[in-house]
Amino acid sequence: MLNYEVDPSLLSRYVPPGTSVDSFQGKTYVSLVGFRFCRARLLGYLPAPFHTDFNEVNLRFYVRRRSDDGEIRRGVVFIAEVVPRRAIATTARLVYGENYKYAPMKHRIETAGAGKTVEFQWQVRGQWCRLSAEIEGVPARPRAGTLEQFITEHYWGYSARRAGGCVEYRVSHVPWQVWAATTAGFEGNTGALYGRELGTILQRRPDCAFVADGSPVIIFNGNKIP
Repeated sequence: MLNYEVDPSLLSRYVPPGTSVDSFQGKTYVSLVGFRFCRARLLGYLPAPFHTDFNEVNLRFYVRRRSDDGEIRRGVVFIAEVVPRRAIATTARLVYGENYKYAPMKHRIETAGAGKTVEFQWQVRGQWCRLSAEIEGVPARPRAGTLEQFITEHYWGYSARRAGGCVEYRVSHVPWQVWAATTAGFEGNTGALYGRELGTILQRRPDCAFVADGSPVIIFNGNKIP
């Protein structure tokens, strides 16, 4: 998870109705995230044919919404999500209304002594993009009040609808443990996916980078927010 501070005005076009940009200590972040779906199931029990294990890379930012009962719900908005199979992208667009894209992808996880290298690659217009991190030691749960906790503990998703309003859905998982990255970065040109300004931001050194161990995750059915 590579995290970059950005001017919140760059995200205004992506903010779903009824939500507002969430910030950490007055700063706004986008995250470039690479991960593995493993043993994915539809409706909790139906294996997705030929698509149970696959990669995804997404660019996301963070929002909050006050529910009707006053609860502050902190969630994620995806600017674009890249997956390696057209069927996955099509299904996800139809079911969740998210901006899924198809691209050839590959990943690499290598262990050397106490360290690991984690890498995801995806192809945009014939050129490979690369997200990578190096870690050492054992993971630990982020300390309360840290940026790592802020990034990993958003348990709602929001997706704007073309007809107006948005969809809100709950995401359930245990708090993740993380390794701080000793080295991390991104290489490639993603302007075609994320636009020129956000694509340029990703060329910088990330303000914070870590690897999370992941866990079983449940994504609940969404509800329309008028």
